[in-house]
Amino acid sequence: MSQRAREELARRIAGEITLSDDPGATLRKWRTDFDVSQTELAGQLGVSSSVVSDYESGRRESPGIGVVRRTVEALIAIDADRGGDRLRQYARVISAGFESDVVLDLREYTTAVPLSTFHDAMDATEIVAGERDRIYGHTVINSIQAISRLSSEEFYRLYGQSTNRALVFTNVTRGESPLVALRVVTPTPNAVVLHGIDEDDLWDHAGDLARADGFSLAVADRDIDDTLEDLRGL
Repeated sequence: MSQRAREELARRIAGEITLSDDPGATLRKWRTDFDVSQTELAGQLGVSSSVVSDYESGRRESPGIGVVRRTVEALIAIDADRGGDRLRQYARVISAGFESDVVLDLREYTTAVPLSTFHDAMDATEIVAGERDRIYGHTVINSIQAISRLSSEEFYRLYGQSTNRALVFTNVTRGESPLVALRVVTPTPNAVVLHGIDEDDLWDHAGDLARADGFSLAVADRDIDDTLEDLRGL
């Protein structure tokens, strides 16, 4: 990851935490997304884990810009020491761009959202329960355009800033194509919603693939414009 991209990522994270209505929860979201424990982060910062816990829970006053900056630098340093997988992922995102007919919406949440809340906003029916019940963002994708036009590398960028998200595929007839495409992209998302069909239309093997890869699978057929409006309110 270039120094410029690293600095851009640090500014992005710091800005999101600083401007959040709940800085502690947003800090926790980024720590979790980097797969860093409170103890590990505290060790990097040279403080006790209770200090990190207090900031994240709101028991301490919202962290100032100095604390935020040191925390962001600590997360990036920990990931770099591990090999920089998260940094490389975010570097791709920073440089990514999609045409509006491929990606209808791509959003990051300031805090974790229960998957059930996301499904309610979509009026979706879960077919297979996944291993994780919270998401940190969503991407709504025109499945036909994405599958016909995107390379595997571009397909991976649909994850946005975090793979802990829901991917919504629109213009689905059975769900076979997007689910097969997901098998060549790792890691898998927390959840997949196939939009435009109901359970009776679903590809026979869809549930088996979801269970094998551990993600939640749901279907929805609500008007897409109304759906997008509600999702943007999450």
